[in-house]
Amino acid sequence: SPSSFVQLPCFGLTMSKSNVFENDLLQLIFNAVPISNIADNAGSAPLTELHVALHTADPGEAGNQATSECSYTGYSRIAVARTSGGWTVTGDSVSPNADIDFPEATAGSEIATHASIGVASSGSTKALYHGSIAPISIAPGVAPKLKQGSTITEN
Repeated sequence: SPSSFVQLPCFGLTMSKSNVFENDLLQLIFNAVPISNIADNAGSAPLTELHVALHTADPGEAGNQATSECSYTGYSRIAVARTSGGWTVTGDSVSPNADIDFPEATAGSEIATHASIGVASSGSTKALYHGSIAPISIAPGVAPKLKQGSTITEN
């Protein structure tokens, strides 16, 4: 007798990472710590620092570090060492080990509402993380700062 098959509809699975893997992933990205048997930091020229940028709007999932990036006179991205000296990873979050001080504005004014962490000091480069910050009103004489207690949470 012929076999009959019933095909069930496919459903997308939404899965989350375990807490241990979230921590491992953050340590790989921010501290260059390998994930045993999965990933290492041994490329021909692995990144030694990550670059923090300020934005006047959310760069969004499809954006990059240049999307809505601040442009006041004197602005530049800030490099933070990709080590435990630059970032503290604990639980499923990461924080800079020191305040991230951006250059003082010498001209121009804008409001920074978002920040991103990426791979280069300038250009339309990959943003690894982005999110909202407490608005910073930037005008001549103002040096924007992201405080040491700022956190990025992996979910």
